[in-house]
Amino acid sequence: MSQHPVSRFPVPDLAEMPGDIRERILAVQEKSGFIPNIFLVLARRPDEFRAFFAYHDALMDKPGNLTKAEREMIVVATSSANQCQYCVVAHGAILRIRAKNPLIADQVAINYHKADITPRQKAMLDFALKVALEAHAVGDADVAALKPHGFDEEDVWDIAAVAAFFAMSNRLANVTSLRPNDEFYMLGRSVPAA
Repeated sequence: MSQHPVSRFPVPDLAEMPGDIRERILAVQEKSGFIPNIFLVLARRPDEFRAFFAYHDALMDKPGNLTKAEREMIVVATSSANQCQYCVVAHGAILRIRAKNPLIADQVAINYHKADITPRQKAMLDFALKVALEAHAVGDADVAALKPHGFDEEDVWDIAAVAAFFAMSNRLANVTSLRPNDEFYMLGRSVPAA
């Protein structure tokens, strides 16, 4: 296990956290077997922790035309463009698990145009990258380019919201020097049994 600090900012002790935050963290630990470092770093500011995870859950756990794996693809591709090590590693693990594909996260993080994904997913990521890197230039033509791939107005909003939220998250992770948990690196790397 890593001996490096989780963040350049102090991380509160679990026992000192507000009850609702501690309960959420312990539930995540029970489910995953470890506490993702993002929970510990954001817990230093309880109101922001609550707002962050409420919006995260609203974007990433909702039903809709985008699968949970596609939402994770957006996170991995945009986080790679924003050079966010934490989000590429952590959400790469989630993408491998959700897509049941041990190769996909590395492909999407390096060059999604060469990844083994559908033309629809490539169009989705083209739009997401534009939102993440040059939202000021997004225009009607960018939205129209998604329609032939079956994306409706709500899907366009979802793609944009996930890309925008994680652009903010990438910046916080980079400024705090948030370190990925060692556990993330191997999650989802083996092919599930048939």
